[in-house]
Amino acid sequence: MADSLILEVANFEVDVLTGIYSEETGRPQPLRISIAARLKPVPRFDPATPLSASKNYMDLKFAASEALPQGVHFKLIEAVADHICETLFLQDERVEAVTVKIVKLAISENGEEIGMTLTRERR
Repeated sequence: MADSLILEVANFEVDVLTGIYSEETGRPQPLRISIAARLKPVPRFDPATPLSASKNYMDLKFAASEALPQGVHFKLIEAVADHICETLFLQDERVEAVTVKIVKLAISENGEEIGMTLTRERR
């Protein structure tokens, strides 16, 4: 089995214009997003290994917050996840795969997690 490096940012919240129902459109909805990005690691990480040998974790959070286009309404949260994946692939050619989990907080009634998970491999 080949080595892999998975960077993660989990359970952060961001407001996104999304939804298909009249009560959802026209205003941002709170989403809880988790991202895992698989990179091909360097052969060895020692104490002096520079950040350039990996990826800044904040790049993952940026892809799901500031990199989302302002004023664009995503009908499906799947489209939000797709945009996050594509942003990470464009940011860094070392990203081999991305998994994005999105939970729609506004429709949760009893603490359940209603949402989806998309895993995309670099093509």
